[in-house]
Parts: sequence; C-alpha cells; structure tokens
Amino acid sequence: MPPRRVITGRSQEPRTRFAQELRQLRLHHKLTFRALGDALGWDWSLFSKMEKGETIGGPEVIQALETYYKVPGLLLALWELALGDPTQFKERYRRYMALEAEAVSLWYNAVGGVPGLLQTPSYARAQLKSGGLEGDELESQVRARIGRRELLEGPGAPPFRAILSETVLRTPPLGGQDEWREQLEHLLAMSQRSNITLQVVLQSAGLHSLMNTDVIFLRLADGRSVAYVETAHTGDLVQDSAAVQRLQLDYDRTRDLALSPDQTREFIMIILKEMPCDPST
Repeated sequence: MPPRRVITGRSQEPRTRFAQELRQLRLHHKLTFRALGDALGWDWSLFSKMEKGETIGGPEVIQALETYYKVPGLLLALWELALGDPTQFKERYRRYMALEAEAVSLWYNAVGGVPGLLQTPSYARAQLKSGGLEGDELESQVRARIGRRELLEGPGAPPFRAILSETVLRTPPLGGQDEWREQLEHLLAMSQRSNITLQVVLQSAGLHSLMNTDVIFLRLADGRSVAYVETAHTGDLVQDSAAVQRLQLDYDRTRDLALSPDQTREFIMIILKEMPCDPST
C-alpha cells in the first residue's frame, strides 16, 4: 500500500508546523508584523521571531492570537505540541526532553555551569561553542536551549529549584564581562519568580556527595520521579526507583549545606559588585 500523501505539504515537526500556521494566519488576514503588534499590544518583533522559529511565545500571547484570529483552541494545541517537541534536540537528549516537558516539578544540582533553563542566549552560545559546535548547528542548538526557558514561564509553570555550586557563579564562559553580568542579572530576575528557587553551596561547605555531579530530578504527573545525570561528554536517564531515591537523598544533604534563597540573592549581588566596571561607563 503506497504511503498516504501529505495534503498540506507543511512540516510534520511540531515547532516548524506551529511557525508555519502562524505565518499562514497572518498572511490570510493581510497583516504586517507591525499591524499585528499594534492590534494586540505586543512588540511586533515577537511575532517575527515566532514565525522564524526562534521562540514559540507564551500562553498569554497565544490566547490573544486565537481570540484575534477567531480560531479558539487551535493555536494553543499547536503551541503545546511545539513546547514538548523533542526533535529540536540531539538524539541522546530527546527522551529526557519529552519527560521534561511533562514534569510537574524540577530539581537541579549544577556544578558544571548554569542550568540550561536559566541561561541567557550569550551564555548558551559560549557554552555550546566551547563544546565544539559552530555555524548553523550552533545557532540551532542555542535556539532550542533558549526555547526551553518557556517551560518556566506562564501561570501554569512548574516549580523549579536549582542548587548551584559557588564555582558556577565564579566561572564565566568565554566572552566579555557584559555577557557574564547579563547572565548573573538574569539569575537574579529568575529567582524573583514565585515558582523558582535558587540556592548556592559555597566552597567553604566542604566535600559533599554531589560536588562533581550535575543532576536534575523530574517529578512526573503519574507520581514517578526520574533523574538525568550529566557530565561534559554524556548523560544518563535514571528511571530505576531505588537509584533515583539514592540520588534524591544526596540532593537533600546537599541542600542542607546551601545558602537560603535570600542569602543566595545577596551572594549574587556581591559577585556583581565585585565585577570590574566597563571603562566606557
């Protein structure tokens, strides 16, 4: 039996299809980006980025577009599929990314760098570039990583807790001081969100069981917890309940050593004050 012919000719990948549908709706209504922005009260550049696949926006703008175009439920359904689309990531991360999109809470221990969900574009680019990526592949992976941040935004965003080693906050990636300052300021801003908790473990806390381990725990809707343990070269998805529980015990012990969220914000501000000023200012 011959394969069924695709009628629309549009992409079957959720993020690409979402961007295509947005473009089709705008063109059908004969709108420029500026006209659409004026009508909805958003910066017109957001809609340009959405049609280019650089971002998928948040649920508020999607609902506004649905109301304006009179397509209730359509864009939100496509947006949800795009949010969980694993095809934007490298093969070895896809199973984890699919679970991340479904998680009802996320706990992170970071020793190797700022967690991807908290990175700025400049930080993500520098980190991925140091790993050997370049050109179109580099930019594609930067967009994919930054797109993940939308998971933490909006009224239904899951609780997210990150424990950062002091080393993470004192190790800027390759790049200028301005980019590093932007990243630290972004961490401060994210720590003010009601669903995000940041804590720092100082070097003076001494040795502990997760001092060399990046790990993230995902609590799933069915009550299960899984863990993703990552090094600079590989990552392993841990689903065995006993193994996950052992890692969670190590996480709890590490959290006992960490500064409180308020103390962590104060510590980040101290680092910002210690940074050299731009001589042009």
